[in-house]
Amino acid sequence: MTDCVLAVDVGGTKLAAALVEPGGRIAAYERISTPQPPHADAETLWRTVLSLIDRLPAARLAGVGVGCGGPMSWPSGKVSPLNIPAWRGFPLRERLQDRYPDLPVRLHNDAVAMAVGEHWRGAGRGRGDMLGMVVSTGVGGGLILGGRLVDGVSGNAGHIGHVIVDHEGPPCECGGRGCLEAIARGPGLAAWAREQGWPGETGKDLATDAARGHPIAVRAMNRAGWALGVAIASATHLCDLEVVAIGGGLSQAGPLLFRPLEDTLRAHARMDFARQVRVVPAALGQMAGLIGAAAFILAEDRYWTAED
Repeated sequence: MTDCVLAVDVGGTKLAAALVEPGGRIAAYERISTPQPPHADAETLWRTVLSLIDRLPAARLAGVGVGCGGPMSWPSGKVSPLNIPAWRGFPLRERLQDRYPDLPVRLHNDAVAMAVGEHWRGAGRGRGDMLGMVVSTGVGGGLILGGRLVDGVSGNAGHIGHVIVDHEGPPCECGGRGCLEAIARGPGLAAWAREQGWPGETGKDLATDAARGHPIAVRAMNRAGWALGVAIASATHLCDLEVVAIGGGLSQAGPLLFRPLEDTLRAHARMDFARQVRVVPAALGQMAGLIGAAAFILAEDRYWTAED
């Protein structure tokens, strides 16, 4: 294998790494569970990332691309993922650059990497204007306009999770109230359902019970779909989107989520141009973030604006 990109996806529950060929095909893939407290200090996590990378076969590399949970300082790549408490201001990009001194190392938010992957080789391929969303333990996004990634001044453009959909809604971890993330993220949705008398624990349990017809679980999925539909309608009016691709664990609920989302979107997207938007499931599954991270190197003209 030659001229591959080493792509790394850093998450709170799993770490994944791949060799990605120039056309976007994954040539080799490895994943392991993310070490959890109390055995997960910063250096243990770093050594785990290195051991994961070392499992991949040898290849000539064109660069290193990384998607990691935020917040982070971009493009310097000091990361403080909410779901990895051992890393606070951890210099992930610098550490990788020290290991690969002759290669470009580029790191961005994992939701941005997912959006880039879906635009480059997934559900948004061939479209100029797209929002990619991750709906899981949090709600994040990445924005493509005019066929190029839009970063914003701090790298956080497209962060739809903190669009306010209900100003009297539940408090959000960001300090606000009624954010999309506060309502639609899996743990928050499960907590709301438990307050209504649902006996389950996780967002995955909630989707399973909704599929079985549990009335509270169904109401919870309707609630998530409503919040997503309101937020996407606003984003579409603002950015004139063609496609919104949704990935993440909660998106696997299928029509239970997408049906109320679509109904709400059509009720709120009233301008003629906004009615053209299509909302679709992400096409690349768990590989979207890795493929997107590789695109920071392989399609840098469209997806990387910062200076190395």
